[in-house]
Amino acid sequence: MTDFVRSFHDRFASLGNGPIQPLRQAAFARFNQLGLPTTQDEDWKYTSLAPLAQLRFEPAARGPLPEVGRWTLGDSAIQLVFVDGRHRPELSSLRKTPGGPYVGSLAAALADRPELVRRELGRHAGYERDALTALNTAFIEDGAFIHLPAGAVVQEPIHLLFVTTSSGKTTASQPRNLFIAGAGSQATIVETHAGPGEQAYFTNAVTEVVLGEGARLDHYKLQEEGARAIHLALLQVQQGRDSRFSSSSVALGGALARNEVRALFASEGGECVLNGLYMAAGKQHLDNRTLVDHESPRCTSRELYKGVMGGQSRGVFHGRVLVRQDAQKTDASQTNKNLLLSDEALVDTKPQLEIFADDVKCAHGAAVGQLDENALFYLRSRGIPQEAARSLLTYAFASEMVNLIPLRPLQARVRELVGSRLPGFEGWKEVA
Repeated sequence: MTDFVRSFHDRFASLGNGPIQPLRQAAFARFNQLGLPTTQDEDWKYTSLAPLAQLRFEPAARGPLPEVGRWTLGDSAIQLVFVDGRHRPELSSLRKTPGGPYVGSLAAALADRPELVRRELGRHAGYERDALTALNTAFIEDGAFIHLPAGAVVQEPIHLLFVTTSSGKTTASQPRNLFIAGAGSQATIVETHAGPGEQAYFTNAVTEVVLGEGARLDHYKLQEEGARAIHLALLQVQQGRDSRFSSSSVALGGALARNEVRALFASEGGECVLNGLYMAAGKQHLDNRTLVDHESPRCTSRELYKGVMGGQSRGVFHGRVLVRQDAQKTDASQTNKNLLLSDEALVDTKPQLEIFADDVKCAHGAAVGQLDENALFYLRSRGIPQEAARSLLTYAFASEMVNLIPLRPLQARVRELVGSRLPGFEGWKEVA
């Protein structure tokens, strides 16, 4: 038994009984059977979890409140803050109105609305074949719970902020989020993961999204974990008839990070849009995996992911679109573009279409390249230094994804972070 597994065995034995204890026990038993995936597993062919297996984790102590101002979206957002995996109401603004939208912690929702939570929790993000989801399910304690009744419209963005503190320990947090959107409801959710650069820690997040008929949910994720962090996350979406889901993922932090999105069209007429930007430097490893399952007819999916790799970093994109036999009139497209800034940077890209229907419109493609020498020469001829010219062209490549974020505070934050990663890039605010 590795130190990684032993640390979770010790902690699981200390968990008390609760309303979801049978789910936890079944998931932990399945985790023990599966073990951590290796590069021999096709789904993990390009991403090794060996650095994770060598770590032993300790529970995070409940310490003083951290300063979270730099990660917030201002007063215009409903905010839920989680510190080391635990909800901190002192830093949050909640919404619980009788018969209206419920925005709060999962731990509180298990007490307030146990039947609704237990009906959907663990039903969509299956742990039977996924060891990390099984581990998260075994340690469900807290996270965000959002319930939108039929017809409810939340105008303000809902910001979920997950912060890891620098406690001197190697800690693990496993937030579990559940979003249930009733028929015709609408909301915008922003998910931010952040932490200290000097501390090694592990985040294993799972989010389940259930969309009713005609529901609309826009989801944005900003991953700016610390430089030594390991971040693994799954976003599982089930879409009802004529529902619309959009996801924009920005991955910048972590020594090793993997962001996985799985969307299922459970009924016809749905629309799904998946966008992503990942920027790696040094020896970072950023992995992106998507699955869009066209189980039902007359559904539309669009994917655009862009990667920028510098130094000795490695990027991974594996996008799979599955069109099942009965999913006639499917319209799906998938594009992945990558920019390599050094000779030692590497990207593995695998866009994939599996089509079992005959009346469909599907396309996919991938591109990997370097900065255009002619464009560099043009900028240099206008007096722009070499380093600044390279950064300017890199920013132009990444800015397409930044511009797809309509929320001004979030867009401004992402612009600042992207610009800060480009050496010699001055005046980026004016260029933007």
